Amino acid sequence: MKKLMIALVAIVALTIDVKAQQATDSLTYTKDGMAVAKIKTSAVCDMCKETLEKAMAYEKGVKKSDLHVDSKILTVTFDPKKTSLDKIRVAITKTGYDADNLQADKNAYENIDPCCKKDAVH
Repeated sequence: MKKLMIALVAIVALTIDVKAQQATDSLTYTKDGMAVAKIKTSAVCDMCKETLEKAMAYEKGVKKSDLHVDSKILTVTFDPKKTSLDKIRVAITKTGYDADNLQADKNAYENIDPCCKKDAVH
């Protein structure tokens, strides 16, 4: 019974460690301590690029952002002492776009320009 308990504790600890690693896998760090995240979005056009980059400019701790429209990847450089990757993802969803595994806020999505909708033809 004691061996079983030790094995279960080890499995739980390993699972927690793997989950924590997955959360930080999408982050790299600059020499000056800034975090750089690459976030998959649902952006489809240059208007999306403008909207997302402008929204990120107002987020506390975000130093810069750049959306590559073709890949839909938003690269965000931020101060991890002032904000987090999760907060940035939520800010993206509140702008009307998906952010990695988070779905866009429904109200925000309804208010984005028709050309920025996921099913828009470009």
